[in-house]
Amino acid sequence: MNTLDYFIALTGLAVFLWVNLRLRKRGGRNLENFFLAGRSMSWKLLGLSMVATTFAADTPLWVTEKVVQHGISGNWLWWNMLLGGMLTTFFFARYWNRAGILTEPEFISLRYSGPLVRPLRMFKAVYLGLFLNAVILGWVNAAMIKVVAEFFELPHKAAVFAVMILMIYTAIYSAISGLIGIVVTDAIQFGVAMAGSILLAILVVNLPEVGGLSGMVEKLPEWRFDFFPQVAGTGSEILTISTGAFFSFVALQWWNSWYPGAEPGGGGYISQRMMSARNEDDARKASLFFQLAHYCLRPWPWIVVALAALILYPELPVEEAGNAYIRLIREYMPAGVRGLMLLVFISAYMSTISTQLNWGSGYLTNDLFLLWKKARVQDPKEQVRAGRIFTLLLMGAGAMVSLYIDTIDQAARFLIQAGAGLGAVLILRWYWWRINALTELTATIVPLIILLICKWWVEPLAGREFVLHNGTFYVVVFGTMISWITVAYASTPTNTAVLKSFCAKVNPAGVWPENIHTADNKEIKENTALWIASVILAYSILFGTGYFLFGKTFHAMVCIIIAMISGLYLTVRLHPDAR
Repeated sequence: MNTLDYFIALTGLAVFLWVNLRLRKRGGRNLENFFLAGRSMSWKLLGLSMVATTFAADTPLWVTEKVVQHGISGNWLWWNMLLGGMLTTFFFARYWNRAGILTEPEFISLRYSGPLVRPLRMFKAVYLGLFLNAVILGWVNAAMIKVVAEFFELPHKAAVFAVMILMIYTAIYSAISGLIGIVVTDAIQFGVAMAGSILLAILVVNLPEVGGLSGMVEKLPEWRFDFFPQVAGTGSEILTISTGAFFSFVALQWWNSWYPGAEPGGGGYISQRMMSARNEDDARKASLFFQLAHYCLRPWPWIVVALAALILYPELPVEEAGNAYIRLIREYMPAGVRGLMLLVFISAYMSTISTQLNWGSGYLTNDLFLLWKKARVQDPKEQVRAGRIFTLLLMGAGAMVSLYIDTIDQAARFLIQAGAGLGAVLILRWYWWRINALTELTATIVPLIILLICKWWVEPLAGREFVLHNGTFYVVVFGTMISWITVAYASTPTNTAVLKSFCAKVNPAGVWPENIHTADNKEIKENTALWIASVILAYSILFGTGYFLFGKTFHAMVCIIIAMISGLYLTVRLHPDAR
């Protein structure tokens, strides 16, 4: 790092703070402004904000880990989530916007009745907003600690100190203006992050040691470039993801497992963005833009650099795979580019941390603190002050958790398995009258209990093959589903008056008693067709780009043709005037 590098990084930090200072009055008026930007956001800003949030400091490092472990096919651990993301786009984005609520846990009061409503809402505020959110914050912090330590060749304690300072800075600017400042800053940060990632990929591929994309294909084994799982290697070693794991990803995980940014039916900061859109159409457009940018625009620069790292560091241990991404920046990139890449990681880190702090503090403020003592806290400014305090408290919780996370992959897998089986309830609560408060509580708690049992007893007894084929995930999913289905049928349904009020406000499709709601289920057929077309479009662009990069022209052309057909269908269906 030289003076130019530091100048680039510090200029970015100053711009981010300046944006939030300019927007502080707008964001601090009341809770709706602080947590939903006054429900006035355009789809373009919201889409950029969502994709910026999912681009955290850990993302390129984690993708590098997956490619080193399993080749390109290792990305199915997150590629499968496109199915759930597009489901949210066409089935739930407009519902979230119609609901008129401030946070996801507030949905519980809108949809359910009975003595469990208030404690369930408060429990989910703590479980999602504090516990799981702290794991996410800790995981992003742990990744940034790796980045800083490797970038500057610092000892671990010094890197931790530097990241804690950066987290405090991020928490302060998040607390200044709320969501409006975060969304605008996210858009800038995403532009910086993508520009730097693409530039890095171009420079790395053209290093003499790599020899361009054609040289990369020649120097690495063929299985590294497989988009789908292949069993390879010697003995019992599985070099790509196992078929059992792959099946769990594409058949079960995307609709059954809670994961930040890919919650079935929406949730977390995704539902927050849809609720802050100025209308239903913008909510759907924002979600569609996010899915396409997340899965089609972002992955290949990271994957290409990860493959190059295998050539540049041929003896690379899997546990150090993420560090290789940083090492090649430090060792191979010229002055200026190093500063830009540091700013890329800072931008990615801040966009994720700021959003996690904002939506998490929204849960703790609206669904815990104010639910507990709302009668005493009526002043909007005082409510916003509570939101800012919770923002800082969450910062501290995330900092503590980051000290206990060993690997990025470890945290990601924990979150997926801890929410396995919950997703079906998050989807069906919009469509099926039988889902009630006790059903959702069961689906939230049971996965964690079964996961702990599997980790302590089942995995040690079942052995390596059980773990390789993602056996724990299957056990958690089916155990949870049996539990909540039993509860749904055995427990008292939601009060008729509450269901009528919910249906009048949201107008959902689905299965409802005749005396409660007459659903227009043509909507389900139409949305299913749009969902299938959008999934085909996104995967065609994703795979077509990869085939083009690695010299498979015929395959790339087939994908382009499929993408054009599905894209035309979506355009005509979503904009009939385009005919």
